[in-house]
Amino acid sequence: MNDPSQLRELHGFRLFGYTIGQFGFFLTRVLISIFSFQFYVYTINLDSIYASIGLSVNFILNATSMIIFGVLADKKKPGKHGKRRPFILYGLPIWVITSILIWFPPWFCPKNNPFYLPVAIFFWTTLFLSAISGSCILSAHVSMLPEQSQTFKNRDKVAVWRTVFMIIASVLALMLPLMVESILEDPEKVKWWQPSGKVILFYMPLIGVSFALFGLFTLLLTFFSVDESFHKEFPVNGKDNLSLKETFQRMIIPAKDKKFRKYLSVAYFNSMAARTFGVLILPLLTYSLKFRGPEYMIYVIVSVGGKFSWFYVWKKLRGKYELLKTYSMCLMIAACVGFLELIYLVEILSFEFKVVFFVIIVGTILGSLYAINLFSNPIVSALIYESAMKKNEGDFEEGVSNISGSFFGLRSFTMSIAQAIATFMVGIILTGPNKESSTIITITFAFIGVFYLISVLLLRKLELDPNIIEIVETRKSARKIIEKATEIDDYSQIEME
Repeated sequence: MNDPSQLRELHGFRLFGYTIGQFGFFLTRVLISIFSFQFYVYTINLDSIYASIGLSVNFILNATSMIIFGVLADKKKPGKHGKRRPFILYGLPIWVITSILIWFPPWFCPKNNPFYLPVAIFFWTTLFLSAISGSCILSAHVSMLPEQSQTFKNRDKVAVWRTVFMIIASVLALMLPLMVESILEDPEKVKWWQPSGKVILFYMPLIGVSFALFGLFTLLLTFFSVDESFHKEFPVNGKDNLSLKETFQRMIIPAKDKKFRKYLSVAYFNSMAARTFGVLILPLLTYSLKFRGPEYMIYVIVSVGGKFSWFYVWKKLRGKYELLKTYSMCLMIAACVGFLELIYLVEILSFEFKVVFFVIIVGTILGSLYAINLFSNPIVSALIYESAMKKNEGDFEEGVSNISGSFFGLRSFTMSIAQAIATFMVGIILTGPNKESSTIITITFAFIGVFYLISVLLLRKLELDPNIIEIVETRKSARKIIEKATEIDDYSQIEME
């Protein structure tokens, strides 16, 4: 029996079961988000415009479905299997099936017709169903954490496990497809009718099926390890649960906040930069840098090293200097190395020099991408506190709690829109023969520098009250807000990469 006087925590099997679920889920989600574009455009021969349309709508569906299923879970009455746990089972069958089927298109685009509509419709259908069913699972997984882990110490423990699994998921989801690239006879000729294309047609579905089945196993482990019996024993009054209409209406509150709109513009262009990186990194390795064989593993090493080293650097600097100033430095350095990508247009550069610049450019961009939460989460928390102080209605902490969800919800939605637009933009640019042009790929990759530069200029227009920043850094309620943001944003960062 649950004791209402005891705060709930996740330990042992329940802790492992909860965190391993997201590991299996994101192995598949990252694989589809990044490599389905490469698979359909470069092997199935689907035009990049059609592929980008599917992925763009996929991001928008993810954002809206997360909100919808979150509201449905809040409104659901606890049953035999709990309140939020059943949503894992609701979405699991369709998610697993579509996550497998997407790697087995029943048709290939003819050699002279990359706009073959049956392939596009199949790709879009599997993507959309996967997005909706995946959001059903993810929404339940995210929203149950505050109910399962109710102490700061235990949430710190959960965060460590989550971080470890997320990093492993990001590395594996990138490493295995790159290993396939490394065994290809000619990575630039991978159409379905070419020898290297036939190798991809064998191994990528194998990886996709393995990841999906592993995700099925880990999510079932989450379902059976999480205990929601307290919902029946100590039912929570649901009168404060918002309807779907009220949820969207609440997002108008932060939209009217002038300072928060400035911050959203920064987050928007950061997401544009990150998604551009994610879509173009494999074409960059293959067509611009001419990686072959084991050279693809250089990216894996740079990815892991860049994320950890730059995260450590920015965390140290964040503790010494003012928040916005340090954040501006982070984005400016990312902008500078983004423009440095243009050096690959100089054809006389040796391969060794290109690799050196690759380590600097990609390592720095990835490090900045993963360090952004060090700055963005405290900024949003400060803006939430400032908004709550302006209202000055009733209990202050309750006021913060009432509006925090709408602030983070609007940010998540804005970032999804940015990812959708960036994907569509890259798809239009890479249409036709452009998808194999080293010049086009290199110039488009340098857009990352443009997006980060715009973010820097917009960030300099944002001002924060230093007193509120101090409150955010010290008050426990602010820690709750930041934890809530990090739970959602960690997922977004993995997908964007």
